[in-house]
Amino acid sequence: MEKFEIHEGVAAALLRSNVDTDAIIPSREMKTVGKTGLAAGLFAGWRYLDAATRTPDPEFVLNRPEQQGTTILLSGLNFGCGSSREHAVWALHEYGIRVVIAPSFGAIFAGNCVRNGLLPVVLPEAQVAELAAAVGDDPQGRRITVDLQRCVVEAGGRSYPFTLPASQREMLLKGLDPIALTLESSAAIDAFQAADRQARPWIWLD
Repeated sequence: MEKFEIHEGVAAALLRSNVDTDAIIPSREMKTVGKTGLAAGLFAGWRYLDAATRTPDPEFVLNRPEQQGTTILLSGLNFGCGSSREHAVWALHEYGIRVVIAPSFGAIFAGNCVRNGLLPVVLPEAQVAELAAAVGDDPQGRRITVDLQRCVVEAGGRSYPFTLPASQREMLLKGLDPIALTLESSAAIDAFQAADRQARPWIWLD
């Protein structure tokens, strides 16, 4: 998993509440096995006038010329609600999204984000709206900086602090999944097991 420390990128504002996982990646778009081949189906119900022919809707934010290369998504309350499908995060990541900023997230979706190197940033709704306004007025390309080392979002000359659970922040900063992060404590685990073998040998069946 790629490390996440500081990311500066083009931001797109999709300020809708309750964007569920079926909107992010409709079930009909999940035709491959694994994490790849999903980017074309991202937001397929909104992104295309005709999903079958992939005719783009020019009004959808990600299809606008100024939004090419978008890596940061601004959205509304409860982003990623609905099913637990991890494909929603895989589709966002394959498209190039590294950060989603919203007032709240579906809990399972947020956990899937962290496990796949995508940062979910929670900011108050008013601050998300300010960021959307700032990037909308930015003639240099709608750019936002997200610094996970300092836990701050910067745009339009303003800073917006955010928090993230320590374990999730460590996973992203180190680029480690939960198993790899646990293995960093392998020496302590081995020491515990050795001591437990001495204290309770009857439970260890070798």
